[in-house]
Amino acid sequence: MPSANTDMSLPLPKPDQVYVTVSALDGGHLTLPEHLFVTDADPNRRVTVPSLSFLIRHPSRGSEPSTRLLFDLGMKRNPEEFPPLMQTHIRNRQPTILYPDVGDSLRAGGLDPAEIEMVILSHVHWDHVGTPPDFSKAQFLVGAGTLHLLRHGAGPHYPAEIFIPDLLPEKRTQEFPPANTPTADPELGEVIPECVHATQRSSHTWQPLGPFASAIDLFADGSVYVIDSPGHMIGHINLLARVSETNWVYLGGDCCHDSRILNKIKDIALYDDERGGKRSVHVHTAEARETLRRVQKLVDGINQTATESGSNERVEVVIAHDGEWREKNRSRFFPGSL
Repeated sequence: MPSANTDMSLPLPKPDQVYVTVSALDGGHLTLPEHLFVTDADPNRRVTVPSLSFLIRHPSRGSEPSTRLLFDLGMKRNPEEFPPLMQTHIRNRQPTILYPDVGDSLRAGGLDPAEIEMVILSHVHWDHVGTPPDFSKAQFLVGAGTLHLLRHGAGPHYPAEIFIPDLLPEKRTQEFPPANTPTADPELGEVIPECVHATQRSSHTWQPLGPFASAIDLFADGSVYVIDSPGHMIGHINLLARVSETNWVYLGGDCCHDSRILNKIKDIALYDDERGGKRSVHVHTAEARETLRRVQKLVDGINQTATESGSNERVEVVIAHDGEWREKNRSRFFPGSL
């Protein structure tokens, strides 16, 4: 049985608890210079990594239909659709592998992309946005500030010229409301522009959950939680899915780019920002560290409680670019499951 509930633990299952099925999807590959992402790296080492996507199937309840949800869309099938400045950046991430993309991976498992009802993007970096027109009936949900970012950019490192302003279908896209997650450093805290129309902001409400200051119970049944995960990019969010009575899956997006950081073996790399200072691959490094600390606290807390109580409760964290996880878990890709 799951461990007893505490302030830092996750909710116990209800008698009629709903569980979801999570399946990994191939969404292409890109190549990263390792020294830009982890400390103490070989400056010449380049690693080709996946851009993982995930299919979450929420079962029907009474008169409510089932929902097929995608978290992230991986690589865009036609990168030429990006503006020239972004295409220059992509040329520095070669080799890239664009097939199979998420649509291909769904079809290989017997599911038409047009059957997807919901898409949630962890953030809108080029290697996570995929090809939205493939999902012609889906409602898109993104973190607060994302629509402003796509239209106007955000500072010198993320100018408007690298984004596609009409990337997402306007009539089928909503932002989650701004969260109340406290910042690790008030001077670095994100400022979410109030620029979306009322019809473009969802009615969801953030509440604390375990070590996380802000979470949304997406289906209002404790099966899938949207986690506010600031730091990497404006609007960055993660998902926490309940897959059985004792098992959870935490989809970490780009909370870090290497599992050694998550496991506290390595740290987030800092490098010259070409303006006399240091930066990381995260827009707010202090915020990214705080998000990572909360994820680690979730894992450590559940492991400790399980050890002390003898329970089987566990949480598996999967980040978007973990090539080692992909190679070890091929049977868990759709139509398989985690």
